[in-house]
Amino acid sequence: MKPRLYLETTIPSYLVARRSRDLRITADQETTTEWWDTKRHEYDLFTSEIVIAEVSEGDGSMSKARMEILASVPRLSALPQADEIIELLLRDGIIPPNATADAAHIALSIVHAMDFLLTWNCKHISNPHNFRRIERICARRGYACPVICTPEQLLPL
Repeated sequence: MKPRLYLETTIPSYLVARRSRDLRITADQETTTEWWDTKRHEYDLFTSEIVIAEVSEGDGSMSKARMEILASVPRLSALPQADEIIELLLRDGIIPPNATADAAHIALSIVHAMDFLLTWNCKHISNPHNFRRIERICARRGYACPVICTPEQLLPL
């Protein structure tokens, strides 16, 4: 059985975005493409309606390209248990109130027992300062915490 992996919005966004003038972001875009081309088949991929809503925003041609990437990726359903986790993430100050969608990505990956949450959102999601706090919420609610990481961390050394 393959590991289960949740694709957060930044992954399809980096795959189709015009190359950034920022060298760090350009490197991350290239890493995302490398992971997508060589490693994605090693995982059962999932996404959510939240990701679909986010990738459908913006420039029409870019939105269409992001949607095409996700066309065959199953979507995780919203669950009351995820709403409880979102509330805890916000209440405990792990995720700020203006980033509710980020809390939802984390919560859906938790309650749907994802092995990995893949993201380039290192401000709120793949943030080492938040990880232990997210783990404690999972433990209190009886869930295993997914590995929250970037594509770079899933490529071989």
